[in-house]
Amino acid sequence: MRKNIHTSENLQYRILAVDDEVGILDSLRVFLSKAGYTFVGVTNPLEAIEKVRTEHFDLMLLDFLMTPIHGDQVVEEIRKFNKDLYILLLTGHKDLAPPLDTIKRLDIQGYCEKSDKFDQLLLLIESGIKAVSQMQLIKKINDELKTTYDKLESAYMETIEILRFTVEAKDAYTRGHSDRVSAYSVLIGEALGLSEDDLKTLKIGGLFHDIGKIGIPDSILLKTDKLDDEEYSEIKNHPAIGAHILSNATIFKDIIPIVKHHHERFDGHGYPGKLKGEEIPYLARIATVADSFDAMTSKRSYRDSLPIDVVKEEIKKKLPYLITLSYGLSIRYVYADGKSDPLASLKKLGTLVVSLVVVYGIVQAALGVAEAGRGMGNHDSSQMSSGLWRMGGGILMSAVGAVLAYLGLQ
Repeated sequence: MRKNIHTSENLQYRILAVDDEVGILDSLRVFLSKAGYTFVGVTNPLEAIEKVRTEHFDLMLLDFLMTPIHGDQVVEEIRKFNKDLYILLLTGHKDLAPPLDTIKRLDIQGYCEKSDKFDQLLLLIESGIKAVSQMQLIKKINDELKTTYDKLESAYMETIEILRFTVEAKDAYTRGHSDRVSAYSVLIGEALGLSEDDLKTLKIGGLFHDIGKIGIPDSILLKTDKLDDEEYSEIKNHPAIGAHILSNATIFKDIIPIVKHHHERFDGHGYPGKLKGEEIPYLARIATVADSFDAMTSKRSYRDSLPIDVVKEEIKKKLPYLITLSYGLSIRYVYADGKSDPLASLKKLGTLVVSLVVVYGIVQAALGVAEAGRGMGNHDSSQMSSGLWRMGGGILMSAVGAVLAYLGLQ
């Protein structure tokens, strides 16, 4: 006979026993309480189902032959809302046990013949509790890993956001551009009835679609005159640069097609891959429409923003090159009959962006001063020069942010 050892660890596990014989429940209560488990016994199988629905139990001991329903029917109901409960079936005789196929289908972990001695049953219970404990540990580890992953994802996202803000701070045209492309892309996606996952991809893809411009020289990015062929060839590299920047983190794998292919054209005359037709990723085609719309409705150095009627006609004209018509796209224009201005909804976000640019610039300037000071103390001219450059860049960024704030993002 095994000794029933009462442990405080066992007390954390709750066992529910279901049997229409009160005597058996009383015996199990005494035996399992001595072993240190928290025990609950019920005679009505329908009541047991409701208890599992409303309370937490780690393991169930379930008689097979009961009224008004048998044990396998009880399990069938429980598995509709609880897939994790560990269940041991008790039978008066092994010949009365349900078929093996039923046991497997209902995920019943084991069964045991009823006996005056509970040694074998206790072994099965201890084995079951160990399995439950391992599953709880695995779940805890998975939850901790997810929390850690979420923190890493957030940190990486913040880093890329800073790069995006840096691009927008350098180029007056791109100020707010990514936010608008993101918003327009989501609106088009909603009109197409896309899934929440696709809408999220469009939102993030729109925000980062021009991140590659961080690798384009300022002399080209900020040029007010028409770009020559060599300069235009250089700026066409920004989608590939952006895709390369984001490729280091798996969290961005879904948006890379948008970043890399938002300048492709349906006739194959786009870049960087000269993709044609449905070779172009579908979400990238949507982002292309949004990008084109914002380009035409934004003021540029060489022209004013185009009237909305002109933009609508241009979109209709270019639509076959951007979207597969077989998808039944019906563009819902963001300017509803010209009565609403989409920029208004972005004012608050724009203010936040400007504030972040200013703060980031101040931080960089402070770090630059500290680095230059260390270089001076170490008589290291290289470190001192690096610190001064960093300080200058930070001051410039803060100044740009201040100018943006003064202009009111107009």
